[in-house]
Amino acid sequence: MRIRTVATTAVAVGTLAALSAVPAQATEYSSALKIKGVQYDAPGRDSNNCRTGNTDEEYLTIKNYSSGTTVNLKGYVVKDKAGNRFRFTANHYLQPGDHVKLRGGNGTDSDTHNVVYRDNCNFLWNNDKDSIYLYKPSGAGADSHSYTKSGNDRDGNGYITYHN
Repeated sequence: MRIRTVATTAVAVGTLAALSAVPAQATEYSSALKIKGVQYDAPGRDSNNCRTGNTDEEYLTIKNYSSGTTVNLKGYVVKDKAGNRFRFTANHYLQPGDHVKLRGGNGTDSDTHNVVYRDNCNFLWNNDKDSIYLYKPSGAGADSHSYTKSGNDRDGNGYITYHN
């Protein structure tokens, strides 16, 4: 009986040691929503003029990777490393496998066309490097990604795909 208890305790301690050795960056958020890609460098010369600028060409694509759950984006928050943020304040439903483009500038949000506008003509993401965070309405992390133009954008088109 004592030998069995000692062996069980040794296995449990070994398992705990192995679990604590997993690096923090390997943690995967438990969310159906993921950042699919980002157009962080709008084509052309950057201009945040609401009438003639190109902030609507800067966008983030968020996809629902669930196989059976529809997700309402209301209350979700997108934030960059500097703390600039956008909160989805209206209902916007993503069916399983569906995506939405969160665009800069002003426009009409549309479930049919999979687009939500930030209604802000300032650029959100840096052209050279940044970190993007997606938070659930509860404040828990849903997904995040960091990029550098030289490290993640070898073809120079400004769009990075993270997930299939």
